[in-house]
Amino acid sequence: MRHFGTEGRLYLEDNYIVPRTEETANFINRIKQGKYIVLFAPRQTGKTTFFQLALDELTAEEPTYFPIQLNFEEYEDYAPPDFYTYFYRDVRKEIEGIFRKRGEVPSETLIQFLDNVKIIDHVLMRMFFEELAGFLKNQKVVLLIDEFDAIPRDAVTGFLRSLRRIYLSGRTRCPHSVGIVGIKNIIQLNYDRSVSPFNIQQEFHLPNFTLEQVQELLAQYTDEVGQSFASEVVTAIHKQTAGQPVLVNRFAQILTEELDIPKTESITMEHFTTAHAQLLHTRNTNIAHLTTNIRRDQRFESMLMRIMANDDGVPFNLHNDIINQLATYGVIKEGTDGMCEILNPIYLYCILQAFKPVVNGLEEAYFPEDYDYLTPTGQIELGALLDNFRDFIARAGFRILQVPDTPQESVGRHLLLAYIDEFVRRIGGVMHIEAQTGRGRMDIILTHNNRKYIIETKIWRGNNRYQTGKQQLAAYLKLEGATEGYYVVFDHRKEAEPRVETETLAGNLTIRSYVIPVIQEIPSRKTDFAPLSN
Repeated sequence: MRHFGTEGRLYLEDNYIVPRTEETANFINRIKQGKYIVLFAPRQTGKTTFFQLALDELTAEEPTYFPIQLNFEEYEDYAPPDFYTYFYRDVRKEIEGIFRKRGEVPSETLIQFLDNVKIIDHVLMRMFFEELAGFLKNQKVVLLIDEFDAIPRDAVTGFLRSLRRIYLSGRTRCPHSVGIVGIKNIIQLNYDRSVSPFNIQQEFHLPNFTLEQVQELLAQYTDEVGQSFASEVVTAIHKQTAGQPVLVNRFAQILTEELDIPKTESITMEHFTTAHAQLLHTRNTNIAHLTTNIRRDQRFESMLMRIMANDDGVPFNLHNDIINQLATYGVIKEGTDGMCEILNPIYLYCILQAFKPVVNGLEEAYFPEDYDYLTPTGQIELGALLDNFRDFIARAGFRILQVPDTPQESVGRHLLLAYIDEFVRRIGGVMHIEAQTGRGRMDIILTHNNRKYIIETKIWRGNNRYQTGKQQLAAYLKLEGATEGYYVVFDHRKEAEPRVETETLAGNLTIRSYVIPVIQEIPSRKTDFAPLSN
């Protein structure tokens, strides 16, 4: 039986794989046209699997193509002469492997040629490929280089210039087509910022899975095993991951292999909630890469918080170094309106958790000693829970500004997330983020006893936007089939006044709104303060 894969390259015989039919046809067509193609995308987006499967399909259809597949991952710290020495060894190994795979033997003249080759620089590399073409005759070499951005820094410019010269040498050339795959783009690798040595490239975009592709992937499992996914589970997986390939496969892996759901049962939203919690709270490589990358530069936190808090949005401008790097790491993307968005709700949750202080110093003041906030039937009394949060902020006063390592504009949301996280942990519930962010909006979802509770949060940007936010929440409640929601707005103005109001919108939707002042006057002199009381 096949499995959903999350580690490295996937194989058709071992794994469920999205065919990506249109993208594969596009890529193969570019190879046939002799294009030199680049794909730079974050790790674990399926690019290596895609390119290798596409090459397999190309050579199965047209055996005149001669694919040489390389990986530069080990070469980063090598001096250029050593890099080119090992580069040639890998190329020769690939050439010999292709002949073996075809059940053929290289000619004696080709073997003699390969025995006498010595490559220590980019010019000798170019000359090698020019001579190789004569031995391969009518075969067209396709050179695919994975992990290209690990090429030694001192070798980048020369290597690319030689490829450029080969490309411009005419229609008959070797390599006929080149595919360069990595994380950093050519501009980022061009360390001396000179004129690009590779301006003949064609960029290839490999998008995340669409909802239809997620449906197709999971249907492969259902056809093979017989266990079905409820349609709302498939939609929820795509919504939470935005189709990010490794996260989609990780969700499916948990649901089909780790939760011990009987194969005779359909996979339901209750199962999804359990899997979702497991994905968010257990370590996996993709999330580890995410959090490691966003901690590389203190400026990343400031930019990400601006993206999440700014109703006007932050323009997606790749000329801005911070935005460029966050996009390179796969943390943000360009929204349909040209503004920055966090890639998906799972990443948003993990970003907030990554920047949340382990201890904020206020935990003991969250709840009264006799708190409950659960009805006799196990329903969360969310109004009472948020009333207490509002009172907690008022009790804490200026102390909320002393929460370590937290930007002032983010402190209210950080505290709300920490507060709710602590509550749901105690009652055995689950919290996650659901709505996309990029225009100041963030929806917090609580799930407990198979019931969903929705809280929308915003930063105060004036009364008009405050009222608009209610309409946005009402539209979201309708979409989710819910009849009540909660709206928490953090007001950072010095003259801010607390507000609580409950309204009925669109006939049957109940919205309870809070405006919570955040900025409190900090005493001008050092004082000893008593602990907060409940």
